[in-house]
Amino acid sequence: MIGSIDEVVIDCAEPAMLAAFWARVLGGEPVERDDAWWYILPPGWTQLSFQRVPEPKTVKNRLHLDVRVDDIDDATAQAEALGARRVGAVHRGDAGSFQVLHDPEGNEWCVVTPGS
Repeated sequence: MIGSIDEVVIDCAEPAMLAAFWARVLGGEPVERDDAWWYILPPGWTQLSFQRVPEPKTVKNRLHLDVRVDDIDDATAQAEALGARRVGAVHRGDAGSFQVLHDPEGNEWCVVTPGS
């Protein structure tokens, strides 16, 4: 083993706004390290940080967060009320179901329920 995860960092244009959005999705409080770096400490998970970068997002994420929920439709509606955008329809299968969403800056993430 080389090490352990210290934090997961999302590059973005507006760190304060994304920290506030994700705090409402996952819990925790937005904390400002400086104007270009905010983070949250979601209960039961590692630090999620938001770092300002100059370039805009231009392609699909190669890494995304899956957020386990009890009800995909309800969670999707709640996320949309916070500023998320739905991408396509709910995907359902034996392994589980998921809805792809974009956060306010267009980063992909999913609400998921495991299969039975």
